[in-house]
Amino acid sequence: MRHSDPMRTRPDILTEIALPSGPVTVDEYGYLTDPALWTREFAEHAARAEGVILTDRHYEVIAFIRAQEEEHGIMPDQRFVLRFLGHGSGLTKSQAKDALYALFPQGYVKQACKIAGMRQPRAWSTG
Repeated sequence: MRHSDPMRTRPDILTEIALPSGPVTVDEYGYLTDPALWTREFAEHAARAEGVILTDRHYEVIAFIRAQEEEHGIMPDQRFVLRFLGHGSGLTKSQAKDALYALFPQGYVKQACKIAGMRQPRAWSTG
């Protein structure tokens, strides 16, 4: 299955994944094509593919990302997630970044956003 995006030089290659909660479509990099179809089952599937074992703290970050996307119509930039991680815990920006990368070692977009069910960004600034 292919999907055309005017910002891409070629169409995305899409794959349907059968989950117990129902099928979802991902792009060739494993990002959901429709964030509204995210489930914890999808998160577990994507986390396994990324070599991440999800904990309550992972799910707190995922819930924050999803709430921000729902409220603002766009997934939050990494700097907002760093503020979220630092808020109430007394972490500096550097310590929050270390905490984020301890949870998602291959990066915010590559793992956190993918597992949270966000679409793959076409261009990205991590702030």
